[in-house]
Amino acid sequence: MTKQLFPQQPGDKEGPVFNAPWEAQAFSLVLALHEQGLFAWKEWTSELSQAIGRAQTSGDPDLGNTYYQHWLYALEKLVTLKGLSDPHEIDERTANWRKAYLNTAHGSPVELRANKG
Repeated sequence: MTKQLFPQQPGDKEGPVFNAPWEAQAFSLVLALHEQGLFAWKEWTSELSQAIGRAQTSGDPDLGNTYYQHWLYALEKLVTLKGLSDPHEIDERTANWRKAYLNTAHGSPVELRANKG
């Protein structure tokens, strides 16, 4: 197995399964939402296939390094379709994460604090 990129990174004989912690978190979130019965696995695979297809049509060379970006886009679309979130909330959370990331010292964990008010 190749060297881990982050602590407790899962891997197999071919190397790391995820390239960054957010990929593992997105993967886990999809599984958790499915296990809670919020969407069928067939719905998930359809959204993921569509996300990958849209990316390829837009020029993604499909080298595997953008797979979890497609996973995330499909997740965002599915939770929007299911009424679990909306595009405004997703955009707001994305902006808050970006701000937290940019204001976190290199090597420190990024923390997103709940908005108060």
